[in-house]
Amino acid sequence: MAKKEYNFEEICRNITAKKFQPVYVLMGDEPFFMDRITDLLIDSVLEESERDFNQIIMYGADTDASAIINAARRFPMMSNYQLIVVREAQMVRDIELLTNYVKNPLASTVLVINYKYKNLDRRKSLAAATEKTGVLFESKKVPDYKMPTFIISLMKQRAIDIDMKASQMLSDFLGNDLSRLNKELDKLAILLPEKGLKRITPEMIEQNIGISKEYNNFELIKALASKDILKANRIAQYFEKNPKNNPIQMTLPVLFNYFSNLLICYYTKDRSEAGLMAALGLRGNFQVKDYITGLRNYPAMKVFNLIGDIRTTDARSKGVENSSATDSDLLKELLFKILH
Repeated sequence: MAKKEYNFEEICRNITAKKFQPVYVLMGDEPFFMDRITDLLIDSVLEESERDFNQIIMYGADTDASAIINAARRFPMMSNYQLIVVREAQMVRDIELLTNYVKNPLASTVLVINYKYKNLDRRKSLAAATEKTGVLFESKKVPDYKMPTFIISLMKQRAIDIDMKASQMLSDFLGNDLSRLNKELDKLAILLPEKGLKRITPEMIEQNIGISKEYNNFELIKALASKDILKANRIAQYFEKNPKNNPIQMTLPVLFNYFSNLLICYYTKDRSEAGLMAALGLRGNFQVKDYITGLRNYPAMKVFNLIGDIRTTDARSKGVENSSATDSDLLKELLFKILH
């Protein structure tokens, strides 16, 4: 069987459709996706009445390859499948010895290997064998700039709509901490009506999570794009009064991402709305409007220099060549450079 690259959404769709693979090796530095896939398999492979005899949870620190293979080669009792989940598999020292089993896995066993915070060496035999007979999935961190669209996708899986501004607010506030994000989304989902339209709005986030819908990084970018000096300074003052929820370390990556993308816009031949969306990989046209506005207000060389200013501010916020300036001082100084 030819090897195939699987993404998270495809794996979840297949599991939900009861299209199980005999082996799942889930590896990488983002535990959220691995936990979601594992939980979905636990919920889907066996009925609750079948689990006592056909579900085994093992832990890497307490087992070895031989014990895993012996468990995987058992046949299910009064069920079509048995499910073997190996948690913390990165602690199984002789894990490569699973290769012979993975090359010829039992069709009635679903073996799930959770290899967290590390990757199997793809040059070795276990990874190669898994790609041929099962699913080898590398769970990667979601880049900050992709978080708003990821949040929308995550809520669609729950049959919940979310306002794009609300998605950006959550992204700015939580970064790419997916475990924390999921907890906040669970909290918001409980507040939605059981029937009718289920939609998360900026007002819901402001009331229940404590993020201001008027004073946030999303609104700051809009103010900077249009060179609205008054609004940008009001937001900076709000950040100064609420430093816990608005640290400069959350704002600088957002500014860097905006001006880096704006520089890309200058090198894009097709500067139409559709052309810029394609160049920047944007899904929502509301985002591209800030770049179109920015192109009118910022010359290319100014944008180039601002990217350097943002890097310098980031270094100074971490104590490099800075003995007295507060985060608030640094942000105000940077905004002045941007707006003037």
